[in-house]
Amino acid sequence: MLEKVRVRLPVGRPRTRPGAVAGDKAYSSRGNRSYLRKRNIKAVIPEKKDQAANRRKKGSRGGRPVGHDADLYKERNTVERLINKLKAWRGIATRYDKSPDSYLAGLHLRAAMIWIDDLIKTAE
Repeated sequence: MLEKVRVRLPVGRPRTRPGAVAGDKAYSSRGNRSYLRKRNIKAVIPEKKDQAANRRKKGSRGGRPVGHDADLYKERNTVERLINKLKAWRGIATRYDKSPDSYLAGLHLRAAMIWIDDLIKTAE
């Protein structure tokens, strides 16, 4: 999924390497962290309790605790709320569309509807 990410800035072409990636504990794996480290992307992913316990059990061979920026992690809430708004549309939540293109078109349509609603609310 990270290979398809394009971060748009006000000027210039889209960046393919964001400064940081936030995820919940489900994404706390050695593979995900090493992939982000190879691409010089900061991982803002809390460590699972069982992973931390296993690391501590190994002692000095277990390695250092993972870095976690709590302030940056709080920003993940914005993305979670957007996903909830997208999934409020039943066609997206249950994925009735068979082809990826029609599903992506539905995502674009729902995102445009959310954006327009937000524009109307801020104009009032």
